[in-house]
Amino acid sequence: MLRHVADSQPKNILDKPALSALLEEIRERALEFRRERRVPQDIVEGFQHVGVYRALVATQFGGLEVSPSTFLELIETIGHADGSAGWVASFGVSATYLAALPVATLETIYAEGPDVVFAGAIFPPQAAEVSGSDFIVNGRWPYASGCPGASLIGVGIAVAGESGGLPRTAVMPASSVRIEETWNTIGLAGTGSHDVIVEGVRVPEEWTFIRGGAPMLDKPIYRYPSLGLAAQVLTVVGLGCARRALDEVIAMADGRRSITGAPTMADRAHVQAVIGEAEAMLSAARAFFFGVTDETWALLVAGQTVPEAMANRIRLAATHAAQVSSDVARMCFGLGGIAAVQTDHILGRCMQDCAVVAQHAFMAKGNYEAAGRVILGRGSRPGYP
Repeated sequence: MLRHVADSQPKNILDKPALSALLEEIRERALEFRRERRVPQDIVEGFQHVGVYRALVATQFGGLEVSPSTFLELIETIGHADGSAGWVASFGVSATYLAALPVATLETIYAEGPDVVFAGAIFPPQAAEVSGSDFIVNGRWPYASGCPGASLIGVGIAVAGESGGLPRTAVMPASSVRIEETWNTIGLAGTGSHDVIVEGVRVPEEWTFIRGGAPMLDKPIYRYPSLGLAAQVLTVVGLGCARRALDEVIAMADGRRSITGAPTMADRAHVQAVIGEAEAMLSAARAFFFGVTDETWALLVAGQTVPEAMANRIRLAATHAAQVSSDVARMCFGLGGIAAVQTDHILGRCMQDCAVVAQHAFMAKGNYEAAGRVILGRGSRPGYP
């Protein structure tokens, strides 16, 4: 069991000692997550303890309703400790999706407290049979990140006659779902992003919601562009992981000498140039990322709506930060020399983890085109921004 978790009420995420202890354990056990292809249950319980899953839950259900930047900085910090742990923790954002459920359903979900762990696999939506006011759900969905530690699972369903371009999600207890352990990757290896299989599960309509649909709770955090935030919580794992790579290579450079007799790594001109460029790249991408987040939040707190142009900037900043993080991690790997090619070396792991973040559909390079279309007044596409 997690060594630092006491038998007490979960703490606010600003409880730095509890978070620091959790981060240290994550760093110590990161290779275990990689081998087991999941973040273990006691670490998930640690996330609950420090407030990851209650962070974006409404205060009326015992949640914290923190700002987007507060949550994103938390995930960035966890991602610095380990990319897979950050990725699993990022699904604390699911409280913003679940806000599209009826309030009565939310009351049931949070009846025993706000630290509910949700995992989902939306695409491709599978056809669901309508039976009265229920849906009969069958199918297989890949990439259900964090599903081994979840208590609720959501899957994307297609319902005859529905249109609009956004999928409906059916929510059910994890006990109704079978997990097939298919996740076997070079990066983010510990996220447990396995396939989930559902066979003939009856889901009442009030336990379904439209992903990206209107929230049932009138709170600023639930008016923040939900698909943009979904991209941001994943991107910020890459930002944390790329910062880890930079920190590691800087520490390495300070004392590492070449076996050929070359100067200490930190005294080599090309190393200095790469470190300077990488620092500028990552800092600039991070500034754009958090700048647009805070600008959007200020609008919402002031009671204003978020225009499409601003939502587009959120997606653009997320795409850019993910791509830059991958580039920076690769640059750091290059500076690591032959040592970095060892299977479990931290620079190799950071490069692989950041590469997977940048491959995700929400942040892949194709989103630059989508952003450009909106900027040029040529419209958007379903699910964007």
